[in-house]
Amino acid sequence: MLLSFEDTSIMILSGKLLHIAGTENLIKKLPKGNWIGGTTEYFMASDGGKVTNDLLFVTSFPYEKYKIGSYDENTITSITNDAFNNGFSIVILPFDSVVHKVYADKAPGFEGMYIKNIAGWVAGINLNVLGQIPITVNGLTGEVFTDKAVAVHICVPDDKVVSIGIVNIFKQDENSPVFEFTEEGFSARTCLVNGEEVVLADYIAQNGINTKFPLVGDYSGAGINISFKSIENGVVQFYAPVFRDIKYKTAKSINDYVNAFNDHLNSLKNVEAAFSCNCVLNFLYGELEGKDIKAFFGPITFGEVAYQLVNQTLIYVTVT
Repeated sequence: MLLSFEDTSIMILSGKLLHIAGTENLIKKLPKGNWIGGTTEYFMASDGGKVTNDLLFVTSFPYEKYKIGSYDENTITSITNDAFNNGFSIVILPFDSVVHKVYADKAPGFEGMYIKNIAGWVAGINLNVLGQIPITVNGLTGEVFTDKAVAVHICVPDDKVVSIGIVNIFKQDENSPVFEFTEEGFSARTCLVNGEEVVLADYIAQNGINTKFPLVGDYSGAGINISFKSIENGVVQFYAPVFRDIKYKTAKSINDYVNAFNDHLNSLKNVEAAFSCNCVLNFLYGELEGKDIKAFFGPITFGEVAYQLVNQTLIYVTVT
C-alpha cells in the first residue's frame, strides 16, 4: 500500500517486518528497523498506476523468523545459502551496478537457486529526472548502497507452501527468425540470425523490428524476455544478459497492453500475493499510469527477479 513518510515511519517503529519502495530522499530518512528498501517512483496501487515522489509503497510480512542481509558482487552467490528451506527471499539490486550484472549473469548457476524461493527487483530512478542514482537500503543497519544488493529472507510455518509466479504477456512470434549469440552479456554488436552472422543494430533497422517488444528466449520451455535498452554506436544494449545456448525470437506483437495483462490475470483472480512487482517498460509502453491491472500491487521496477533476472514481467509470491 502507498503510505506517507510519517505513516511508514510509524510502521517501522512498531517493529513490523517491511519491504519499502520510494524515492532516495524518502527512504534514506526512514528510521532503522526490520526492513529493506530500494528506489523507484513508479507504482501499481489499488487505484491504478502512479508516479509519485512523496509516497512510499510498503509491504508488510506477518512472519517472525527472518534474516536481513547485504551482498556485494563477491558475496551475492551466498544468497541462496542464507535463504530458508521453507520460505522466500526478496532481493533488491541497484540498477547497472556490478552486483546487478553479476546476479544477472551468474544467478542461474548459484547453488540451490531453483530449490530456494528467490524473488525481487532492480531499483531504479525517475526516468524524467536527471542526476539520480539507484540505491538500496538495509533498514536494520541504516546503510545506504549504490553497489550492494539487500535481501530479506523469510521463514514461513511448516504448514505453508511458497511459490513464485510470473505473468509474461509476451510469446515468441512463430514467424520470427532465430537469434543466437556467440558472446554473453548485456550488449551485442553481432549475432546469428538463422545461422548467419549479422550486425544486430543494422538488422533491427532494416527489418523494422519494434524494440518496445522483447526478444523471448526458450529456457527449457519457459519464455524469458530480454528487453531492449538502447542502440548506441552500433551496439544493442539490453536490460538483461543474453546467453550462448538459448534460442531467441522476437515477441509476438500486442496491440492492447492493459487488456493483455488483464486477460492473463483473469485466471489468477483468486490469488493473494504476499509480494509482487512489475516492469517499468510494461508501465511505460502499456501506458499503465492511472490504469488498474487488478490484484497485483507493488513497485514498478527496472528488472525483476523470479529466481533469475527477467524483464518486462510481472512477478509475484504466494504463501498458501
